Formats: sequence, structure tokens, C-alpha cells
Amino acid sequence: MRREDRLLLHERAAARGMASATYASVLVRAHLRFLAPLPKDELVTLKQVVSELSAIGSNLNQIARAVSSGARIAGVGHEEFRAILKICEALRDHTKSLIKANAASWASGHAETQD
Repeated sequence: MRREDRLLLHERAAARGMASATYASVLVRAHLRFLAPLPKDELVTLKQVVSELSAIGSNLNQIARAVSSGARIAGVGHEEFRAILKICEALRDHTKSLIKANAASWASGHAETQD
């Protein structure tokens, strides 16, 4: 491997919090198997977001069923639904930021520009 490529490999691996050999292995495996590389920490975070969204969805379904059957739900009003909406928006924004950071970290380094 050329010196410049080794430097890029090291920089990009460091941006991902990985050893150079691990980073290269992940990239080769992803290329061979058509996978999107995602480090363990980022995968754990995405799974947590999905879990939170599932819990919110379940709660909203329970509330909607109760309201549809004519039940009055104590303590659930306009402000509570606004709070749920804010939580959902925050989770959406956090997930988008994570995805953007993931994409940026794969593009980090000193790639040569094409003229």
C-alpha cells in the first residue's frame, strides 16, 4: 500500500474509532456483501431510537383506541400530545444527525481532488 493511502486509511479509521486493519476489513466485507458499514456504537444508538419510537407508537395506539371507544383519558390533552410530538421530532432529528455523522465520517480524510 502506498504511503499516502496508508495515511488516509489511518485517518479514516481514526475518524470511525477503529483500528486501520478493522476499518479495512469492514470496508472489504461491505463491498463483497453489499453491506452498509455501521460501527457497533452507532448500531446500538439506532436500536435505542427504534425502541423508543416503538414505545411511543404503542402508547399512541392505546390512547387512540381508548378515545375511539369513547373513553375519557385523564391527564391526556392537547399539551401531552404536543410533548409526544416534540419527543418524536427530537428522535427524528437525532437519528438524522447520526446518519449524517456516519456518512461524513466515511468521507473524512484527505482524498485527492479530481480536476
